[in-house]
Amino acid sequence: RRCPQTSGALDENVLRRSAAEFVGAFTLICIGGGAGIVTGQDIVAVALANGLAIGIMVSNLGHISGGHFNPAITLGFLATRRITAPLAVAYWVAQFAGATVAALGLRFILRQPAFAGAIPSVHGIDAGRALVVEMVLTFFLVWAVWATAVDPGGAFKAIAGLAIGLTITMDVFMGGPLTGASMNPARAFGPQLVGNFWGDGWIYYLGPVVGALVAAFAYEYLYLRPQRPSVVGTPESGVAEPRPGDTATS
Repeated sequence: RRCPQTSGALDENVLRRSAAEFVGAFTLICIGGGAGIVTGQDIVAVALANGLAIGIMVSNLGHISGGHFNPAITLGFLATRRITAPLAVAYWVAQFAGATVAALGLRFILRQPAFAGAIPSVHGIDAGRALVVEMVLTFFLVWAVWATAVDPGGAFKAIAGLAIGLTITMDVFMGGPLTGASMNPARAFGPQLVGNFWGDGWIYYLGPVVGALVAAFAYEYLYLRPQRPSVVGTPESGVAEPRPGDTATS
């Protein structure tokens, strides 16, 4: 019979998971934010840098912490009761800390005015439209997370961070020129804090939070809470046998 975990073991587990979240958030700001500076905002380079950074970190660390690296994603997990409140708080601290340390590193290496290229900002549209862009882009990201990493019938084990990384790449291609395609409060917070620039900053907190919650709850209640809908061609339609895993619960 296994002995129950001690509080020390639990604390160590939280520390290890939080460290993974710190590294993932640090990587996103260092590589994604840094690419925005050194490439002169080349949209292809920035999109690939952000997507590859997250895709690789999710593949490397997803089995340890779940590979959130984003406070909005962690909020979605908390709201759907897939993570405890104390662990969520630990993740948030690690994510914001990782983003801040990465921003400090970029500021040390590149200084102003170049560092300003790492700070998400709105271009060509007003604040209301920018908010909608961040909400929609974050919805796509969190939907991909739930479909691949949360859904037991998803493809997480087969493709690891590929789908999530490609979703970020796709989002940056569309939203990068408009809002910087942050989709992540930590992605905005670190550079904003270090650069002391908060213009339209609320967009990068409210937008991802709303988008993440809508995607998380929608996927939960459409595909995970109730029984899955019958697949076309199953015995219910008089044709084929049902596929394994056609039902899933949370």
